[in-house]
Amino acid sequence: MHKIAVIGCGYVGLVTGTCLAELGNRVVCIENDSERLEVLRAGKVPFFEPGLAELLARNRERGRLRFAPSIAQGIGGSAIVFVAVGTPMLASGDADLGDVRAAALEIALALDSPKLVVNKSTVPVETGDLVAAIIREHKRGAHDVCVVSNPEFLREGSAIADFMQPDRIVIGVSDPQAEALMRELYAPLGAPIIATDVRTAEMIKYTANSFLATRVSFINEIAAICERVGADVRAVVTGAGSDRRIGTAFMNAGLGFGGSCFPKDVRALCRIAEANGLQTELLDAVLSVNAEQIRRTCERLREALDGTLKGRHIGVLGLAFKPQTDDVRESPALALARALLAEGATVAGHDPVALETAKRALGTRLRYVADEYDAAEGADAIVIATDWNEYKQLDFGIIRGRLRGDVVFDARNACDQREVEAHGLRYYGVGRAAPAAQSARHGDPSTSADRRS
Repeated sequence: MHKIAVIGCGYVGLVTGTCLAELGNRVVCIENDSERLEVLRAGKVPFFEPGLAELLARNRERGRLRFAPSIAQGIGGSAIVFVAVGTPMLASGDADLGDVRAAALEIALALDSPKLVVNKSTVPVETGDLVAAIIREHKRGAHDVCVVSNPEFLREGSAIADFMQPDRIVIGVSDPQAEALMRELYAPLGAPIIATDVRTAEMIKYTANSFLATRVSFINEIAAICERVGADVRAVVTGAGSDRRIGTAFMNAGLGFGGSCFPKDVRALCRIAEANGLQTELLDAVLSVNAEQIRRTCERLREALDGTLKGRHIGVLGLAFKPQTDDVRESPALALARALLAEGATVAGHDPVALETAKRALGTRLRYVADEYDAAEGADAIVIATDWNEYKQLDFGIIRGRLRGDVVFDARNACDQREVEAHGLRYYGVGRAAPAAQSARHGDPSTSADRRS
């Protein structure tokens, strides 16, 4: 059993602290936001993450997990201090290390014993050196402090499983005793441990996220070609991905990537390269292709709706950046909604759990509906923008009865095209030929206008 402090109760910090408590450790999670702290002390979770509320409640009841309002009140007696504060993107594309710097300073001023300080936040290369320097300069007393890097690989929506059943654990460390302590901490998970120097560990995190983002943009560019030549990107992925060197993970054509990690981390890696005199032509293209997905979706919707979005009413199903989360940061669904509004459309939005966070992001510009079928009411088109399971089982008979138009734009390839078309609706997927092109290849001379009549 280890005594652990975790600074920051966002997605990473709260999941990390709760899971470490579940492993039998004594954990104090530190949160300086008074409203969030009050929610946590009441035994609630301030965001949606499947299974986290139950895990938090169990460990609070067993006395292994508690919460503190400050670093000064929280790290006393702990041997290991995790830093899991936010590193949001600045306008320049750099990671904002303000909270990391502040945490390092407060740790230094509150030292009461030797500490192992673990950078869990996603941070640029050399941040470990920065944290160590701040603590060394400002620490009180002669307590030894070792700073290590332990990047997180938690996916929102499956964060607990990712922590408890990781593919690997990465530790950036130069001190043998610190490495031994980290190995002991994670031993119950039975996962492979990759030990490197600190800078390499920091680089591993950015490399992993940037590569996954690259796969998303790659398949979306392939999807655009498939639409033009009449191929089906889903079958292309199956065929190409059957090669064990390629695989199919993160090869789902759609609206592109979003969330708090991929966009921020790719841009940050570009800035790291730039600061070191390098160009990142591939990574720049990854970001460009991702942004293009929103423009292309609007273009295809415009074409499906007789050339204009102005005055059209669009229902958008899904507002979170991915299923199983209420996080709308860098959400492609919200980016699409904004683009539709900018072209003069009106938008009704639905999401199983992210309505409140979407309202905070977009305000009253959208009409928010509590039932997915209400999003289709009087709409010229409905767009599936986030592939929640609920949307994979839609009753398109009800959808057809609610729509004013006949367009279903499946921006996540979540639905059965044949079922949609069986209800007299026009189906548009990503990386799949548009209805007119499909009919032409099958010798159907009717136009889209004929089918709407």
